[in-house]
Amino acid sequence: MLVKAFFRWAETARAGDRAKAANAFGRAYLTSAMTEDERQAALMAMTYLLDDPSPLVRQGLAEALGHSADAPRSLILALAEDQPEIASRVILFSPVLSEADLVELCGRGGSYTRAFVAARPHLAATVAAALAEIGDGCDVLVLLDNATAQLSAFSLIRIAERFGDREAVRGALLARNDLPAQARNLLVRQVAEAFSEAALLRLSLGEVKSRALCRNVQASAAAAIAGEVDPAEMPDLVEDMRRAGQLTPAFLMQVLCQGHADFFAVAIEMLSGLDERRVRSILAGGRLHAVKALVQAAGLDHTIAPLFAEAVLLWRETIRTSTEAQRAMICEGLLKRGKALTQGPEAAALLTLVHQLWREEERRMTRQQARLFALEAAA
Repeated sequence: MLVKAFFRWAETARAGDRAKAANAFGRAYLTSAMTEDERQAALMAMTYLLDDPSPLVRQGLAEALGHSADAPRSLILALAEDQPEIASRVILFSPVLSEADLVELCGRGGSYTRAFVAARPHLAATVAAALAEIGDGCDVLVLLDNATAQLSAFSLIRIAERFGDREAVRGALLARNDLPAQARNLLVRQVAEAFSEAALLRLSLGEVKSRALCRNVQASAAAAIAGEVDPAEMPDLVEDMRRAGQLTPAFLMQVLCQGHADFFAVAIEMLSGLDERRVRSILAGGRLHAVKALVQAAGLDHTIAPLFAEAVLLWRETIRTSTEAQRAMICEGLLKRGKALTQGPEAAALLTLVHQLWREEERRMTRQQARLFALEAAA
């Protein structure tokens, strides 16, 4: 009888009064002691109010039900697909919505719906993965800004693949401490490609020089990533670089000269197809001819294999000391011994690269020493 009276009253009541009634029905349903018949009647009334022409009424319902785990599921699902100001109140907070519900909302809804899902506190990894796959740039930015969202390494890599060319997304990714090395390397490639296409750079340096500069910057950044990557991530990063054509002789020489032997070993394993134990055994203690054969099995030309073998032997010498100053020993030693091993233009180009790396290392060490002197003088 009460519900029938409500229906008659609702036909002529103002929208503001109907909104108050909707909110009251919702709070009564959640907190009042009701018989089963009364609960069914209240649910019927609230379902009726879902079709109210005024968004204020549905908003009143969403405010009453949005935070409760006891809210009727049918109402929550309907409100989640209402106008943005109404949907936000349930999508952001309702514990009734399951991970599957949220994924389905991402698939069916528009940008506003996906943004509300992305901003939901403690968002599950499965839902974040769905957003990384189907969301647009704005949704993804909201997701990256959600400090409580559970973002897997795969999702971060997928975001980098899809939106790494957008400055805002790239900045948000690079600011994360949990960004996988594979995603970081992908972003470096995208930045280098965008940089190489810059009209001002091409006009200033010319097409050939600008592209060469970008390749060098990309290789240096990739080598730095290779030196910091977690061992568990290393195979995936190496495979990503292999597919992208980054495992060039110049890059491998740079990695080796900088002492990143673990990365170099994984790269040689992947390129050669040889067993991990066999590769590491040769690199750690194999004779010169065995190291040459190993790098040739990885696809490196016979004209540059002696330089790589010599670099491996020099690396073995440097690891006997723990001082950072010994990092330049590989480059310096290779420059001294490598001239006699140089055959052909590719080997000469590698020695030029080694000389450049040696100069950069010398400058870095000089700057570091100068800072120490300055600190001592100020003390």
